Amino acid sequence: MPELPEVETVMRGLAPSMEGAVITHAQVNRPDLRWPFPENMADRLTGARILGLRRRSKYILAALDRGETLLVHLGMSGRMTVSGDPLGQFVHDHPAHQKHDHVIFDMENGARITFNDPRRFGAMDLIATDQLEAHKLLSVLGPEPLGNEFDETYLIEAFKGRNTPVKSALLDQGIIAGLGNIYVCETLFRCGISPKRKAGQIAPSRVASLVPAIREVLQDAINAGGSSLKDFRQANGELGYFQHSFDVYGREGEPCRRGGCGGKVARITQSGRSTFYCSQCQR
Repeated sequence: MPELPEVETVMRGLAPSMEGAVITHAQVNRPDLRWPFPENMADRLTGARILGLRRRSKYILAALDRGETLLVHLGMSGRMTVSGDPLGQFVHDHPAHQKHDHVIFDMENGARITFNDPRRFGAMDLIATDQLEAHKLLSVLGPEPLGNEFDETYLIEAFKGRNTPVKSALLDQGIIAGLGNIYVCETLFRCGISPKRKAGQIAPSRVASLVPAIREVLQDAINAGGSSLKDFRQANGELGYFQHSFDVYGREGEPCRRGGCGGKVARITQSGRSTFYCSQCQR
């Protein structure tokens, strides 16, 4: 499932064609994805101007001039791609309609935004903008890891007394919004912290070291266009390439990349998810 860097990459790719533009025609080709679409979604979107795009956790939010916000979740295989962009950044011709093109936005500037989702684990919702933070998907989220509310003092306090493994704590969306399995594994490696350590038993100085490492890992991934493992594509259809820079994720049995370590990357299962780490240098 796309994590924060992939969603951020898609959002940034969509912005030139969507921000400030009117949706001249919205087409919804099925009644639902993971959940039913909002009532009359196509009619409510057609003619609306998109005031701005932003990301919250793993969701793309498009504020509309009608007092509503469109929430988009890519799910496991969802893609939002742009064609016909007048700025010349994308393919000029609109591709033929594909089987899993479930939602299509034709923009006044000639761009077409297509949401394709073979597995249909994605979702869309329309929410009154003034009630956005109370929405069931957003109200439970912790601070953004790239935002000002996330700092060393916050994380040290959030970890106090927690008896769960540090990896599980970092994946808790109520503590930090948007972190996923890949980037937690990479962050813990950079900090030399074992994913099996109890969050509440890690020294405050080491907990504090996680904050800049999280930001660094996420920013590196965003700069690389995200990680393409199976289904992820950027808005222009291209692959991300951060997966070529993984230090531990997916590298079971390979040599540790930390200079002088000499260990090998191991894989364990935590809460049903694969965890990759070096048992020799991560303590």
